[in-house]
Amino acid sequence: MASGNLNIPEAPAIDGARPLHSGKVRDLYELPDGNLLMVASDRISAFDFVLETAIPDKGEILTRMSLWWFDQLSGLVQNHIVSTDVPDVVRGRAVVCERLDMYPVECVARGYLTGSVLGDYQKYGEVCGIALPAGLQDGSRLSEPIFTPATKAALGDHDVNVDFESVAEKVGDDAAAELRMLTLAIYGKAEEIAREQGIILADTKFEFGRRADYTTVLGDEVLTPDSSRFWSAADWQPGRTQASYDKQFVRNWLLSPESGWDRASGEPPPPLPEEIVERTRTRYLEAYERLTGQSW
Repeated sequence: MASGNLNIPEAPAIDGARPLHSGKVRDLYELPDGNLLMVASDRISAFDFVLETAIPDKGEILTRMSLWWFDQLSGLVQNHIVSTDVPDVVRGRAVVCERLDMYPVECVARGYLTGSVLGDYQKYGEVCGIALPAGLQDGSRLSEPIFTPATKAALGDHDVNVDFESVAEKVGDDAAAELRMLTLAIYGKAEEIAREQGIILADTKFEFGRRADYTTVLGDEVLTPDSSRFWSAADWQPGRTQASYDKQFVRNWLLSPESGWDRASGEPPPPLPEEIVERTRTRYLEAYERLTGQSW
């Protein structure tokens, strides 16, 4: 099930589960009872390629972290988890979840200015239709978190940042208002929890769906290094690149002369050196252990 230059492998066969979809990291299956089996692989992507080299334990780290966050957020929003009783072949890195009617919107909350919206701010002084004060730098903390949604692009393409009105046109005024409210409420609670552990939650994205009774439910993964920017609070300094808990080691190496890869060539990136794999795994583990207080 590949698309574009992603080179995503087919989902491996699992007894009693019918493959539905393979994404950059997750494989989705249909179960006989109508629920879904969502499996997090050890795949890692960069620059719209799924890399040949996997990061050991990454899928299990993402799954454990999402489950921990779902528990922390249970008083704010319902989630799609049905069970962690999964086939042995994917135990620890898979969950059984509800089938939902997913909203066609990436719900992004930002408490800091960085990433894809920085260029818009520098050009126009606003982000997704929200005017921001002059003089902000890469990494500046915003006076209050903002909702900066994006449209879901086809696999292999980039999501496109849009304003609130565009979301309302897609899903209706009431649903758009609820998505914004939930996104900012979840971000606020998660940002506070992370800060207590010396970690800044700069931004994050959520995916929501709805049940047949129109209850809005939090789905997919939540507040992992793949869907969020986590920074070291002790090292935070606006105006420069922040120390992050994600795959930045991978991106930096691919762009370095050492990799020998030309991003503009259209060719797939080379395999990752063992050192980069281990440093990336360590960074994911550090995020998990610092946030949850649990040892791996």
